[in-house]
Amino acid sequence: MPKITKRFVDSLKPDPAREVQHMDDSLAGFGVRVMPSGVASYFVRYRTEEGDSRRLVLGKVGTLTPDEARKLAGEKLGLVAKGADPSGDRQAKREAMTIEEVCDWYLAAADKGEILGRKGARIKASTLDMDRSRINTHVRPLIGSKRADSLTDTDIARMQRDIAAGKTAKDRQGRGGATTGGAGVAARTVRMLGAILEHAKRAKLVKANPAHGVRQLAEGASDRRLSEEEISALGEAMRAAAAQGENPVVLSAVRFLLLTGFRRMEALALRWDAVDAKGRCITLTDSKSGGQVRAVGAAALAVLDSLGPDAGASWVFPATRGEGHFVGLPKALDRLYT
Repeated sequence: MPKITKRFVDSLKPDPAREVQHMDDSLAGFGVRVMPSGVASYFVRYRTEEGDSRRLVLGKVGTLTPDEARKLAGEKLGLVAKGADPSGDRQAKREAMTIEEVCDWYLAAADKGEILGRKGARIKASTLDMDRSRINTHVRPLIGSKRADSLTDTDIARMQRDIAAGKTAKDRQGRGGATTGGAGVAARTVRMLGAILEHAKRAKLVKANPAHGVRQLAEGASDRRLSEEEISALGEAMRAAAAQGENPVVLSAVRFLLLTGFRRMEALALRWDAVDAKGRCITLTDSKSGGQVRAVGAAALAVLDSLGPDAGASWVFPATRGEGHFVGLPKALDRLYT
């Protein structure tokens, strides 16, 4: 067994098929592990007074030097010799985390790419923004202070009812309208919390996922389509708004959505480099169901052509303020219909 030094640690290579452990030859129980991903961490291995085997991760390579990790390992092994169980103590502290702390852990880990979503892909920034909004608006006020180890399916079901009843409804600061509640919002929040708790369970932060026992409210699939009369009325409203100086980006965004059937944020977050006017298609790299190439009709392309990108412009529908894309469609539609 080698001595774990900086030179030795720098020479470590991951095995794509399995975790690899290397034990130190100068301090029994001290080692370094390398995950298939290449992430390496120092750990200490020991047995409790009851004879149970434990492994306690001390920190990541790069965060601790080998000497710092060895010193920390010596301190932990010293506690073990006195009858302590450092790994068990850490687990007990984790189990005492509140739901708010579990959510904070999830957001921080997902931001770093340490938590993967469907198909093993990194969770999208847009998904995390929505998760963060639901956590801050609904989860924190209703159950954030509850201990994760004492949370029950009854608590989550009550949270769902409260969200549906509008108890967490409030005006949003800035652009984007208001949070209203309803069955759909409540059910999606429960699904999100269930996914967070499942990630936390795999990370051994919680022992159970009580969201699995909650029956979600029916969202009521929407099959609402505009009639010919409604489309005609919208067209008249848009022409009147244009004559009154309405932002052309707003009107073009509405026309483009009517002509393509794109989801709202698929259209509003569209970049010019995704538009292939010659090929009459648009490439979406971040759609709800993954990357897609969609055929687009001449009328929709004419709407985009009427905007014409400024030199160096990224967004097809730029924001009225700031450097992002336009997001205020709900308020804009309210103006058109009033």
